[in-house]
Amino acid sequence: MAAQQKIRAGLGRLKEGLPMEAFAIVGDPQDADTWKLPHHTTAIFRALTGKLDMESTVDWDQMPAAVAALSQAGYRGRRVEATEEQILQAARHLAAHYLRAGKEIPDTLVKLIG
Repeated sequence: MAAQQKIRAGLGRLKEGLPMEAFAIVGDPQDADTWKLPHHTTAIFRALTGKLDMESTVDWDQMPAAVAALSQAGYRGRRVEATEEQILQAARHLAAHYLRAGKEIPDTLVKLIG
């Protein structure tokens, strides 16, 4: 069995080829349909085994869409379906990635986390 297959088998469920750790919102860990706002690359599998720093797996091309989806205006006019607490937790999570990368936190996140 290839290394990536072993990792995936150990992680259990996947959505869009990614483990739950790649999503900013995870409603029910057993229900991949509740996982929302993917923002990591598939390199997250290597990070989960300690072979790569988690921050190096952030998909910066996806981050603007994830951030926009948390805003009142939403991404492409649609806000992510989540509780206010989930949105706040996701905003804090995404903001932490920006901080660790030394990037400016988007206004949308600043407004959400206060």
